[in-house]
Amino acid sequence: MHDKLGAKFVGHVLVRDRDTGEVLVDKNNAIHFENMSEALALSLANRPTGHIHQMVFGNGASTVSGTGAVTYFPPNATGQSAQLYNQTYAKVVDDLSPLNVNTTDNNLPVQHTQNATYTDIVVTCTLETSEPDGQLTFDNTTDVEGTFVFDEIGLKAFNPIEGTGKLLTHVIFHPVQKSLNRTIEIVYTIRIFMS
Repeated sequence: MHDKLGAKFVGHVLVRDRDTGEVLVDKNNAIHFENMSEALALSLANRPTGHIHQMVFGNGASTVSGTGAVTYFPPNATGQSAQLYNQTYAKVVDDLSPLNVNTTDNNLPVQHTQNATYTDIVVTCTLETSEPDGQLTFDNTTDVEGTFVFDEIGLKAFNPIEGTGKLLTHVIFHPVQKSLNRTIEIVYTIRIFMS
């Protein structure tokens, strides 16, 4: 007799201005099931790769027409080499990594309720006013293709070769500018159901 166990992953992303509380993005995301299943197995086998390490940001997942109509590309959630359309920034969120310089605002605690068949990984990433380097002073640009006008976010697994971790999730949304006059907080929740 074999036990049958099914796993389901659901992701949700909340992006807000930390100072004003203004919600900039509030939506579900795509899970890269192949890479996520491999990451889960690597983590359970206590291998050094596979765990969530970085939150990555990009600006290549949508186009805006001259009339303001936004066209979104589909999330990159297949193929082991999947990446963001155009990654322009990355930040370490693994609070056990020595590369994480602020574990208070960038972390990934696991939350579980006793007797529940699901567990949440709540990944929090904060883009302070001073980051990323080279951003504009105010969030009033009309250039929606600017380097730090983000329209895609993903989570990447750890790999010792910087920037080569596998993409685990991908969310695409309307362009949001990161500028010096705002601190942006991203709360990226991955819920794992077992049945």
